[in-house]
Amino acid sequence: MMAHFDEAARLASIDPGEFEILRRSDREILVSVPVLRDDGSVAVLDGWRVQHNAGLGPYSGPLRIDADVSIEDLRATAAWMTWKCALLGIPFGGAAGGIRLDREQFSKAELERAVRRYIANLMDTIGPERDVFSPDKARDEHVMGWVMDTVSMHRRSTTNAIVAGKPEVMGGTRHHQDAAAQGLRIVFELAVKHFGLGTERTGPSVIVEGAGFVGGNLAQLLQRDDCRVVGLSDKHGGLYNPAGLDIAKLLGQRTADGSLANARGDFERLTHEQLMARPCDVYAACAKSNTITLNNCGVLQTKLILEGHHGAVSAPAYHTIRDRGIKVVPDILARGGDTLSGYFEWVQNRMGYAWQSGDILQRMRRFLEEAWVDVVKVHHERGVTLRSAAHIVAVSRVANADRLRGLYA
Repeated sequence: MMAHFDEAARLASIDPGEFEILRRSDREILVSVPVLRDDGSVAVLDGWRVQHNAGLGPYSGPLRIDADVSIEDLRATAAWMTWKCALLGIPFGGAAGGIRLDREQFSKAELERAVRRYIANLMDTIGPERDVFSPDKARDEHVMGWVMDTVSMHRRSTTNAIVAGKPEVMGGTRHHQDAAAQGLRIVFELAVKHFGLGTERTGPSVIVEGAGFVGGNLAQLLQRDDCRVVGLSDKHGGLYNPAGLDIAKLLGQRTADGSLANARGDFERLTHEQLMARPCDVYAACAKSNTITLNNCGVLQTKLILEGHHGAVSAPAYHTIRDRGIKVVPDILARGGDTLSGYFEWVQNRMGYAWQSGDILQRMRRFLEEAWVDVVKVHHERGVTLRSAAHIVAVSRVANADRLRGLYA
């Protein structure tokens, strides 16, 4: 994240003082989270909330619950949220929170107690006008419900605008479950049209890395759009068929944890690197950060990478990919759908009004198309990559907002 920020700040000629401000978080909070276990023992967990920059508005960002969560990871995610919101024209700054907890070792009741204590410890620094939470994964809508209820109990009034991605019955917006994939689908269409991928007879061929809420939903949406999804992978490896996979059938065979290990059908099983080496028009990297690295990027046989996860392409690998002429649609643009969904939910909660499905998708398309136009304009005018162009637009907007607000001392 910092490598891309540093490059964008240099290209945008950001003032040295503002550069130092944007390189750091506004606030980083460490909290201890004592949890009463089901057996009567007590576990004390580490929790954080990183609030990166409030130049454009209240902080907003995910709550990550994982055994491997780290402050460095949260700093990067919070900054990515700042740039993403700025690029999309959303009046939010970036934030990210985390609880270091191994879900496999904790019951649902223990997880709920951990989340509620974590939120209670942050009550002085969060709220609909201060810091809004969103889920790290779409399946965590019940976690967002706990966050909302905890804040509401402390405030003695229902405060549903404190979180995005909660169940629809509690004020959650339509499409929050597939918002990331819907956004990727829109940006995919824009990129394919811009770069002229596919043929008149067939749509572009696509390999999707990741079969979960993002990758799996995206693969399904693209197949409905008559794209040929030739590859799909999960944590165990990849499935490949040059004639196209039956995505609906495959996703119907996923296990509870999203695995395709037991899937049956007309395909070849490959390792991740073998799948990466198969030819396609678009490679959608939707699994996790740093899946495309300097060690494996040389095998890619694609014309375009759609970055469906923050930092899917590592900084060193990005330069090699650029030199090979492979285009990359960066994460802060490609993954705008879930961020827009969170913003839409916040707006609806504050209005006390729920939009229909068509309204949400129409608004999402408008925001993403406007962001795409802004990025492509800088891409052509400055002769820089799409990634650099996106970061130049985002960083410049945040720096300008900070400049206009001034320094309060």
